[in-house]
Amino acid sequence: MLGLGLWGLDRGGMWRDEAVTFQVARRTVPQIWRLLHGVDAVHGLYYLLMHPVLGVRPGEVVLRLPSVCAAALTAGLVAGLGARLVRPRVGLWAGLLYAITPMAGHYAQEGRSYALVAAGATGATLLFVRAVQGGSWRAYGVVLGLTCWLHEFAVLLLLAHAVSLALARVGARVWRGWGCAAGAVGVALVPMVLVSRAQSAQVAWLREPTWETAGGLLRVFLGPTDGVYWACLGLAVVGLVGLVGRRGEVTCAGVALPLAVLPPAVLMLVSQVSPLYVDRYVLYALSGAPLLVAAGAERVAGVVGRLRPGGRRVPTLPHSRLRSSGGTPIALRNDCPHDDGESGGSKRPPQPPPLSKTGLLPGSALLPLTGVLLIALALSHQLPLLRDDRDPGRRPDDLAVVARVAGREVGDGDSVLFLPAQTRNAALAYPGAFRGVRDVALAESGAGSGSLYGREVGAESLLRRVAGLDRVWVVADRDLLAGRWRPRSPVERAKLAVLAEQFVPGEESVQGDVTVRLYVRRSVVSGSSRPLPVPPRPARW
Repeated sequence: MLGLGLWGLDRGGMWRDEAVTFQVARRTVPQIWRLLHGVDAVHGLYYLLMHPVLGVRPGEVVLRLPSVCAAALTAGLVAGLGARLVRPRVGLWAGLLYAITPMAGHYAQEGRSYALVAAGATGATLLFVRAVQGGSWRAYGVVLGLTCWLHEFAVLLLLAHAVSLALARVGARVWRGWGCAAGAVGVALVPMVLVSRAQSAQVAWLREPTWETAGGLLRVFLGPTDGVYWACLGLAVVGLVGLVGRRGEVTCAGVALPLAVLPPAVLMLVSQVSPLYVDRYVLYALSGAPLLVAAGAERVAGVVGRLRPGGRRVPTLPHSRLRSSGGTPIALRNDCPHDDGESGGSKRPPQPPPLSKTGLLPGSALLPLTGVLLIALALSHQLPLLRDDRDPGRRPDDLAVVARVAGREVGDGDSVLFLPAQTRNAALAYPGAFRGVRDVALAESGAGSGSLYGREVGAESLLRRVAGLDRVWVVADRDLLAGRWRPRSPVERAKLAVLAEQFVPGEESVQGDVTVRLYVRRSVVSGSSRPLPVPPRPARW
């Protein structure tokens, strides 16, 4: 996972959400604290964690390194879960499957909190399993509480763990321990919930998920390519065998299935009333999918091994009984009657299968290696997707390109209008490209005003500022300029109105959803002997 995460980490550009992390985390702690009272409280802990990281060396690679490390840790924790719930080779397969999943690789290279949330949630799940088996609930509560403060929707993990306990039919003592830890997590999260509810307008752009949304999430969890998807889906279904084990014992399927299904399903259901669902909000649920697939592969391998021609049928124990309470594998025994070559009624005591010179059961090293080779084959199928994901064009936008065009076209002293104010993100992430320009609408910087993009002047003040301009560069959302949506802010509506009534659009360059366009006052164009050149189509960068 670490190697895949570092591959192509320096894409040469940030997209809008990464740019927010970059500019907010470089503010002072008091400035960050002031910002969180008005916006982005759900990411507050992440910004505070990133503050010292970017203080060492601000840059795009450093911005993404914590996510890479968190994704590598998550893969290791998934492996730990598989090893603890089944056996080491299942952990090996599950960890590798997580590492090659394109969704995990995508967020491993993003300067946002989601990879860290996935690591915290998977770590909390491992501590949950240990607590059920007799460990401490205190560590589980602390890790899950911190994870929920990284992103509050991680609290849905509590529902998954409750279902796992129900499937395991644990006793009252375990329920009490989990209940105390869950209650502490809930109480600790109350301040976050209260503040974030007041900031719910930030997710007003979300829409209700559909069945197609659910199907798409299943595909990215198991593998976007057809061959990998269907193979993993089949193995995951096989992995559901043994969902309920012995009373009081959690099984691999009993932990993995609720983890993979419940958080996304609950968030999708809630989003039918109040849209809150985005796939990255439930990235942590991905950890359950490779566990199911690896558990299914283990069962298939067991069946194949028992049915090999010429092989001896060796009874297998349920996964939950392959380990003693201390975690040491229980020796497999061949209790089947066999012909010992002697006449008479005496029988020899059952003998274990012969060991190889290495001290391992015959073929015991070959089976894990076969699984690793099959995972490598799956990686080769998904390698084009992983390679394409390193392209900055695969993100919603590339602010570095916007900044380069602005640096080339906009001169010192030129006026710039950001429409809407969020497009100022390019100037905040790459200030050098906008050095010397005049931000027409800006009244106070983001750091000074406690906002993400700065405080803008009112509509009347904006009209007075624009009145003296013959030309203005506009960094804008293309859909907004095309009229595909209308802003609610009166300042944004005033920007649109003054451009439409008093200016004529000229040359422009487009990158994704963002355009850099020159507007010239109508009176200047009409009084000029040469018409303003307008290209037939926008220039692509």
